[in-house]
Amino acid sequence: MQGDFFVKKRRNSFIVLALLLCITYGAMIITQYDAAKGFLSIPKAISWGISNFYPDVQSLDKLPKIWEKLQETLLISVASATIATIFAFLFAIFGSETTKVNPFFSVVCRFMATLFRNIDVAAWAMILLFSFGQSALTGYFALFFVSFGFLTRAFVETIDEVGSSSVEALKATGASYFSIVAHAVIPSSIPQMISWVLFMIETNIRSATLVGILTGTGIGFSFNLYYKSLDYNAASLVVVTIVVSILIIEYISNYIRRVIL
Repeated sequence: MQGDFFVKKRRNSFIVLALLLCITYGAMIITQYDAAKGFLSIPKAISWGISNFYPDVQSLDKLPKIWEKLQETLLISVASATIATIFAFLFAIFGSETTKVNPFFSVVCRFMATLFRNIDVAAWAMILLFSFGQSALTGYFALFFVSFGFLTRAFVETIDEVGSSSVEALKATGASYFSIVAHAVIPSSIPQMISWVLFMIETNIRSATLVGILTGTGIGFSFNLYYKSLDYNAASLVVVTIVVSILIIEYISNYIRRVIL
């Protein structure tokens, strides 16, 4: 009996693998992708990057301008995540099964979180370009909407996971709705929520580079400008500053999670 189970499991795994290989091969035929040529071009790409894409002494003169744009990107990323946290918490309270006021509001809040979360940040940037043009405000709202959708969904799941037992205990004592939220939901959920906010800030900093290319602002605009003008040394310096800033932010986030949470 147990042998039949493993045989069936292996057969199903083989079928799934064969299906994936067929889909991959079909996609290569449709797109006319030459896998051998693609793999053979990797050494050439690495060689070009080593010989052209590196910061030099002249590119260091542009570091003050790059740092200024990087500061703008970091501030927009942090601001969009923190402001989105406030709205996400309110919507999560009404959307959670544990603390919902009524089923209709819960469905609406969950739907809005799903809508904002599933539209990519690049799509938001393109949509908002028609309203706000190429400005920092466009990048801010693009990051804000995605952060709001993601954090709302994360907060709802956090409240449902860690707050149900304490909420039921307070409900049994006849506590009011606001007392339940203040004394049960927030204390039990806040550590995990802070962790999600820190994760969102890290994600926004990574996404802000792409948003900046589309909106003509921040560090993404600097990279796009240098790259299109064939100033690969300055463009590589932009990449280095982005990587270093992300590593620093990630280290700070991990330190907060380890020490405070």
